[in-house]
Amino acid sequence: MPSAEAATGTTETLVGMVERHVQNRPDDVAIRFGEQQWSWSQWAQRIQRTAGALQAAGVGRGDCVAFLDKNHPACLETFVAASSIGAVATIVNWRILGDELAHVLNDSGARLLLVGPELQPAVEGIRSRLPGLQRVVVVGGDQDEWESLLEAAAPVGTDPDVSDNEAALTIYSSGTTGRPKGVQLTQRALVNHIVNLASPMPFADGDANLVAMPLFHVGGIAYAFFGIRAGAPTFLTREPDAATLISAVKAGATHAFFVPPIIARFLDAGEAGTSALAGLRYLVYGAAPMPLPLLQQALAAWPEMNFVQVYGQTELCGGIATLSAEDHRDSRRPQLLVSAGKAAPGNEVRIVDPESGDKLPADEAGEIWVRSDQRMIGYLNRPEATAETITAEDWVRTGDIGRVDAEGYLYIEDRLKDMIITGGENVYGPEVESVLIEHPAVTDAAIIGIPDDHWGESVKAIVVATGQIEARDIIDFCREHLASYKCPRTVDFAAELPRNASGKILKNQLREPYWKDRGRRV
Repeated sequence: MPSAEAATGTTETLVGMVERHVQNRPDDVAIRFGEQQWSWSQWAQRIQRTAGALQAAGVGRGDCVAFLDKNHPACLETFVAASSIGAVATIVNWRILGDELAHVLNDSGARLLLVGPELQPAVEGIRSRLPGLQRVVVVGGDQDEWESLLEAAAPVGTDPDVSDNEAALTIYSSGTTGRPKGVQLTQRALVNHIVNLASPMPFADGDANLVAMPLFHVGGIAYAFFGIRAGAPTFLTREPDAATLISAVKAGATHAFFVPPIIARFLDAGEAGTSALAGLRYLVYGAAPMPLPLLQQALAAWPEMNFVQVYGQTELCGGIATLSAEDHRDSRRPQLLVSAGKAAPGNEVRIVDPESGDKLPADEAGEIWVRSDQRMIGYLNRPEATAETITAEDWVRTGDIGRVDAEGYLYIEDRLKDMIITGGENVYGPEVESVLIEHPAVTDAAIIGIPDDHWGESVKAIVVATGQIEARDIIDFCREHLASYKCPRTVDFAAELPRNASGKILKNQLREPYWKDRGRRV
């Protein structure tokens, strides 16, 4: 396995990882997807043909190719191929629809869209609103068009003029207000992320990486490259259903990244569930808070498994801090189980007063700022939002509230941003509230996150309404306009919402009854 050299200054590229394995292990399995698999040499050929197909379709330097489907090898191939010719890949959240989907495709400037057959009708429904989209190609299923394009394409090698500091990937995160923002990530930042976080989850000969989380999420696409860089086979699953995950572990998967609800699902299944995952050596988790009782149950259920927690955000390519496997089982310091761990190499964490920006001492809570060689270029087409997030001294404002103890361990305690993390997905209250207010019977509304031992947090709506209306009506109305994970699971009705003198809703007051007995507020 390759060594993890220092991240700063690396010139390693995504396609370079693949090419190195073609030289060292050409016939070993690179990618496995269901009943299909490709060796490193076969996969490299597919990537080169993908680059040729992109160019033949008019995708050039700086242009965008978008991918809209559940997990599929073509997504990884397209991303790597696009980066090799200086194009930008946008992996679209397949849960979004209508106006939100049109916004992402238009804002990203997508010229070519690869779409799964299940999602093709959603694209057809908004096709007239996508003036910049020149071509739509179906990937997979009986109507697949992609494989024939690859067969006809001439292989294209890496463009030597492409810089690893150019945007290579755009991931859309939910917006604090309005539409989702495109987070622009470079190859260099992505490679730094892989190198910086490699040590706590090392691969050995014979290991295999299970990639089950959605590739539109940074926890899916960025995590996939840990195995790719290490030369381990990648077992890619279309969805994280129990049968597929169990099959992958039986086939030899040793490493996996799951959000806490996936772990809870297997624990809830009892002995059958715990034995099904017992073959994993490393179980990495993150993207949503792990309830302490669930973590303690998991550690007891899998005593030989190495658990690694990652904390971070899309703007930083994923994780910037890790809680190691050893820390998880340190009986002398049980408090570490509620910690997010220590900053990874290449990342500097500072706790500041959110009003003044002054650095705070150890164990004093404030906003978490990060200076990192993994940070984004900025938000696509959003210079004001970029300036609000990245300071003049290159610190990224995370919007999370936390503290760092004397030993350097980071603890996440609350959020400065009006954000909820449910099942690993970010939901911003104002986005949902703007939809609720459109309901004819709703005169005021607030969205808060409440504790949920399965999802981490659950979305709750508190509304002021006129006339007779049921909670189900509110939820159904939201589902007509928003991705399902953004919609409230529960609704409370109130005569009025508490506000301060300037009219701002006092959400801390609304959240207090649900979080008062919890050790942290997220």
